[in-house]
Amino acid sequence: MPAIKGPGIFLAQFMSDEAPFNSLDSIATWAASLGYKGIQVPTGDTAIFDLERAANSQEYCDEVMAICHKAGVQITELSTHLQGQLVAVHPAYDELFDSFAPEALRGKPVERTEWAIQQMKWAAKASQRLGLTAHATFSGAFLWHLAYPWPQRPAGLVEQGFAELAKRWLPILDAFDEAGVDVCYEIHPGEDLHDGASFELFLDAVNGHPRANILFDPSHFVLQQLDYLQFIDLYHERIKMFHVKDAEFNPNGRSGVYGGYQDWKERPGRFRSLGDGQVDFKGIFSKLTQYGFDGWAILEWECCLKDSNQGAAEGAPFIANHIITPAGRAFDDFAGATSDEQRNRRILGL
Repeated sequence: MPAIKGPGIFLAQFMSDEAPFNSLDSIATWAASLGYKGIQVPTGDTAIFDLERAANSQEYCDEVMAICHKAGVQITELSTHLQGQLVAVHPAYDELFDSFAPEALRGKPVERTEWAIQQMKWAAKASQRLGLTAHATFSGAFLWHLAYPWPQRPAGLVEQGFAELAKRWLPILDAFDEAGVDVCYEIHPGEDLHDGASFELFLDAVNGHPRANILFDPSHFVLQQLDYLQFIDLYHERIKMFHVKDAEFNPNGRSGVYGGYQDWKERPGRFRSLGDGQVDFKGIFSKLTQYGFDGWAILEWECCLKDSNQGAAEGAPFIANHIITPAGRAFDDFAGATSDEQRNRRILGL
């Protein structure tokens, strides 16, 4: 039985203009010094990783892998969360999401979408050149503002929205299929793919495409009050990536799941550093091991209270202590006995 790999760390929340977080060499060395074996690399900052260059140059990809090897880590996956978000944007969110695109494309939603789709196709090729088998992203959303059905949604609206989402993603999924890489959508509020039911709608719309898979992050399910352990039972065949991220939900008389427009510290649902929230990680690691998940356990640090450096330092040993070495034999093998059909018949009284 395969084992979960790790610990790894998603670099998005740590990258900055200050050392050691401002170059691939220095941030990889920093991650390794904390005990991480892998890094999940965002592709929106050329100071860390140049996506277009990686898609078109094996030499550049070899240089990137050499830098990581020297630092003592490997790239687990690339991430296009920001670019994936821009594949599908409802006009109500245009101005909010414009900052995810190059400045020259702001205020130009059609050109922005074309740019995002090209970014995704480059990500497929770059992943292939790096020898990766999975990729992290968001789905984008046409329907998120309609999540709560008031006023009543017109008949056929949801199906039409997912048909358009599928139309945009199918060529991208095909490009990833050609590259031999799974697209792992982070199931996340704000995306059209935000729970199991919405993922199923998308899967139907893309005709069960084999590259349409899941980035499992239990923190988003805690905030939605969704059973994240049963989610694994239901969708384990499509779970190809795992963000280890904690959260807590403490409803009160003033606000609940929707948060009352409050800041993160005041919201009932809050992201927390590993071990400080309510996520049952023992249950999650057990379920994933049971189903043979052999991908990486990747820290995604987000916490409204704790400093990021402390969260990163605590994350590696936390993940390492939860990774299960799969059993090589049954615990009761010592009591077993050889058997054959005739012996079985005697035991059954036949």
